[in-house]
Amino acid sequence: MIPSEIASRAAELVGGNRAQTHGNYRTNHQNIAALWTTWLRLRFPQSPVCLTITAHDVAVMMNFLKCARTLTGTHNVDDAVDACGYSAIAGALREHDAGIADKILAGETKA
Repeated sequence: MIPSEIASRAAELVGGNRAQTHGNYRTNHQNIAALWTTWLRLRFPQSPVCLTITAHDVAVMMNFLKCARTLTGTHNVDDAVDACGYSAIAGALREHDAGIADKILAGETKA
């Protein structure tokens, strides 16, 4: 596959019927973030860091997972497709978060 085919396939996946199967990507990533945050806080109760994972963090770390998979085993183009998809989701989540932050700073909404 050439880069545009990988990106097109990722666009089909994140823009397709996945929401019907898996639910809204923002809600899913927020739920994962909440569970990961809870897990880490329970797993490391003595940690001085009060860790909070965000939906954006989840998408970025899932991209890392897909990249890490390329280090072992045989070539699987799905790793690149999925990494591209998670990058797109991370970008969309960050755009959304920035828009919310911009509105809060402008006094249009409350945090």
